[in-house]
Amino acid sequence: MSRRAWIAFAAMSLLWGIPYLFIKVAIDDGVPPAFIAWARVVLGAVVLLVLAARAGALGTLRGHGRWLLLYAVCEIAIPFPLIAAGEQHVSSSTTAIAIATVPLLAALVALRFDPGERLTRRRFAGMLIGLAGVVALVGIDVAGNAGELLGVGAIVLAACGYATGPLIISRLLRGLDPRATMGMSLAIAAVVLTPVAALDPPRSVPPAGAITAIVVLGLVCTAAAFIAFTVLIDAAGPSRAVIITYVNPVVALALGVALLGEQPGAGAIAGLLLILAGSWFATDGRLPPWLERRLGGRYAARRAASTAKR
Repeated sequence: MSRRAWIAFAAMSLLWGIPYLFIKVAIDDGVPPAFIAWARVVLGAVVLLVLAARAGALGTLRGHGRWLLLYAVCEIAIPFPLIAAGEQHVSSSTTAIAIATVPLLAALVALRFDPGERLTRRRFAGMLIGLAGVVALVGIDVAGNAGELLGVGAIVLAACGYATGPLIISRLLRGLDPRATMGMSLAIAAVVLTPVAALDPPRSVPPAGAITAIVVLGLVCTAAAFIAFTVLIDAAGPSRAVIITYVNPVVALALGVALLGEQPGAGAIAGLLLILAGSWFATDGRLPPWLERRLGGRYAARRAASTAKR
């Protein structure tokens, strides 16, 4: 990849690895989950809609209102508050591990709704491995604590929404300007979340740390992250961009340990490894084509050099 692509990849790995840390900060400071989600969505929507309007891209959305609503609900309005609610009961590290089930769930969703997908032995094995990871996480570290079980359940439900969103984009919103699509989806989600957030507003002005966390979530983890993702896709292509799915949970886990003093147990570590391995195999267990070609070329060159020496 080019230097620009590597920079965008590193940025995405960080930007989509840190939300759980800042959500936890805001939650621990007493900000209600629905308000965190609403504020984050509003900030991201304003930034992206302004960018889309300046680019004259909003007109590309005509006739796609119902699909934008569907995407906004599945990808944003349901997952964002569920994740924040889940982090009332579990650590940001556990949240990141549970969210790591997204590729696994996406493979399951694709089998149901994408006629081109089929269940191979490799994919079936991957799904079983991923399920074993969830069992390890819940059965070892969370079992016996009703609050933590509820929290993990909310986060896995949010992961189902994240797994559904890309399918909606690829089948129903393909070809639209990404800034306009995401900006309008965030705006729709903000409208949906407004009455929910109004029912449970903060009882007092949040402390500076919580306000900072919410601003970072809105401007950095939502608006800037999406812009960086479009740069990554443009510079490296979509097949390379998806690798961040396997990096973000590791980043989130490291941040939780380093900055919040979290101590993931044996179940969390085993669960993370099994979920990532299962997700890898459930999504065909292959490297992206560009990496296969590069590694294949290097292997062939080394083999030729070794043969020449003989």
